[in-house]
Amino acid sequence: MTEKRPKVLVVDDAATVRLYHTTLLTGAGFEVSEAANGLEAVEAALNTAFDLFVIDVNMPKMNGYTCVETLRSATVGTPAPIVMISTEDSRGDADRAYAAGANLYLVKPVDKDRLARVARMLTAGVAA
Repeated sequence: MTEKRPKVLVVDDAATVRLYHTTLLTGAGFEVSEAANGLEAVEAALNTAFDLFVIDVNMPKMNGYTCVETLRSATVGTPAPIVMISTEDSRGDADRAYAAGANLYLVKPVDKDRLARVARMLTAGVAA
């Protein structure tokens, strides 16, 4: 029987950051998809059941806060955990992320081992 790999959607407008997070998470055993902004993320969530979202705050078209609020709304209603990652490190930024519906707020650059640990913890029980 094949073990199910948790599905993660990495959302960031910077291609290099998406590549970095995707490489780390793929190496840690996750199946990773990417989106370049919040609109793409919401569209992807309507078509695929993700086990975890890793979302940047500052993006064009739809910022991370609005993306999280939309993912948590009745129209999308995803129960999957959401990690927001940003260069913004004030308490207000973290508070805004949690108010939007994020489960965790991390400041860039995120240590590679920490991102993998957090992802494993938040998706525990997903793998068969």
